[in-house]
Amino acid sequence: MSAQPVDSELWAGTDLDAPPAEPVWEEPVPLTARRTLAEFPLASLPGWLREFVAAVAEETQTPVDLAGCIALSVLATAAGGRTVLLVHGNWREPTNLYVVVALPPANRKSAVFALLTDPLFDAEQQLKTVRQPAIVEAQMTARLAKEAAEHATTKAAKAKADERDVLVADALALAQTAETITIPVDPQLLADDATAETVTTRLAEQGGRISVMSAEGEIFDIMAGRYSSGSPNLGVFLKGHAGDRLRVDRQTRREYIERPAVSMGICVQPQVLDAIGRNEVARGRGLLGRFLYSIPESLVGRRKTSPDQIGDEVKATYRRNVIDLTMGLADWTDPAVIQLTPEADAALLAFQERVEPKLAARGGSLGHISDWAGKLVGATARIAGLLHLAQHLVGAHTKPVAEATMRDAIRLAEYFTSHGLAAFDAMGADPTTDRARSVLEVLSTSGRSEVSKRDLMVKLSRAEFPTAPDLDPALDLLEDHGYVRSQPVQRSGGRGRPPSPRYLIHPRLTTPNR
Repeated sequence: MSAQPVDSELWAGTDLDAPPAEPVWEEPVPLTARRTLAEFPLASLPGWLREFVAAVAEETQTPVDLAGCIALSVLATAAGGRTVLLVHGNWREPTNLYVVVALPPANRKSAVFALLTDPLFDAEQQLKTVRQPAIVEAQMTARLAKEAAEHATTKAAKAKADERDVLVADALALAQTAETITIPVDPQLLADDATAETVTTRLAEQGGRISVMSAEGEIFDIMAGRYSSGSPNLGVFLKGHAGDRLRVDRQTRREYIERPAVSMGICVQPQVLDAIGRNEVARGRGLLGRFLYSIPESLVGRRKTSPDQIGDEVKATYRRNVIDLTMGLADWTDPAVIQLTPEADAALLAFQERVEPKLAARGGSLGHISDWAGKLVGATARIAGLLHLAQHLVGAHTKPVAEATMRDAIRLAEYFTSHGLAAFDAMGADPTTDRARSVLEVLSTSGRSEVSKRDLMVKLSRAEFPTAPDLDPALDLLEDHGYVRSQPVQRSGGRGRPPSPRYLIHPRLTTPNR
């Protein structure tokens, strides 16, 4: 919330009319300096995937981050709900991911999405072809069973009294048999502009997994409640990421999914991050902490007009491998369990030990986004599982994840950490920084070189700073960055209210050209 205009009379006081000698000030450090974003670690992807991602980025003249992130979502679509990574003890991580890439318009997002996801649609069609005979057989069996039950019911209704009990029992048995016959639905791997209710239904129909892939990011609008009159229904997206049991028990439908696995690969415009960051429900319930974020630099204005095209062999290999991976895992009802080598486990543990201190609320570089960063090690394990599956397209569950694969996953996690910090900057995840900006606005319009904390409280919004202690973190941050300097409190020793703490103001704020 912006600060109120400053009344210059408020700052007037005889004790400020004759300030002491001006102190020496160094240039203040910006509150949110532009972050240096990590480059996408293309070398961390398996060879066939790395070659295709690089070729897509070249042909479309788009950042490699876009194709690389969507490639991870493609792997998650193929494996999500069908594999889990056994870290150690009872700690298991599913292999579904939520990935979002923020890019401005005119970055050929749709072209990249089509190239990366086309094999998934091909695999979906192959699954339909393979399962069509079973669907037809189930439909015929269900129809015959229903007709038999109806015939038995008619016969029982017309029977004589001494025959009716036996015939009624036969009719009931046939009716119950007809009810137990389940007709499989056509296989579906991908959903696009789907509501929470639709995603839940698809999960129930598709054996507990579905993927949402979109080049336009409509799902953020949906999760924010576009199609609901009340609070947005986030349950399926929260539980679909964690794999927690999902039960829907309403008048219109009853659905139960033991291990829901939702994957997402979406692209949004950068300003959408700011909008979703303002959604109190999405932030409060931890939805934003489940996404891996990428904010690549746009190449618009620097693109080649005649780029190299994707090689036929590179494209064919990518298509074949994605289809094989998808088809090979499609029929698993209980997820295939992938284990770690001791060396991979040690590498992940070492990474966890590096991350943990950064989660501290005070002083930790990830403390202000601990909801997201607290899931980082788990996300790393998930990525390692996906890279392992891409390396061993057949029988991956019979081989443990190697240390080198885990280190590749850690490099990807470090990339997502760099971009995640920038994304949460855009979403205003650090309230202390936001409040410090409000204080800076007041200080820059004060026209004074010194101010008391009590005077600041008068001019600041009580909605943002309800009490004086709420102002302390913002002032501490401003002092750390060199905008203000706290002064010793001069106590008179008498009764009454103690003097308010005072702060010298950096002359750059009140004299910008200085």
